Amino acid sequence: MDKKNALRAGALAAGTTLMMLLMSSPALALARDDGDDPGPGLSVIETLGQFVLAPLVLFAVIAGLVMVLDRSTDRQPKAKAKAKA
Repeated sequence: MDKKNALRAGALAAGTTLMMLLMSSPALALARDDGDDPGPGLSVIETLGQFVLAPLVLFAVIAGLVMVLDRSTDRQPKAKAKAKA
């Protein structure tokens, strides 16, 4: 993929994300529904721990298990076959 296509793909992804953020309205969250019983809010530390730290730890554990339990012996890159003209 050349730089022009990569730039185009990045601009499209950024534009789509921006439009989705602008179109979603948080105002609907203010109106309570019948039977709605929200619990206590999370502190900043709890929020960071749950949504940042926990996924990073989970990723590290899974990556570590994959590296430790990997039994493959083929570690050398394969030579590319020369094309015949």
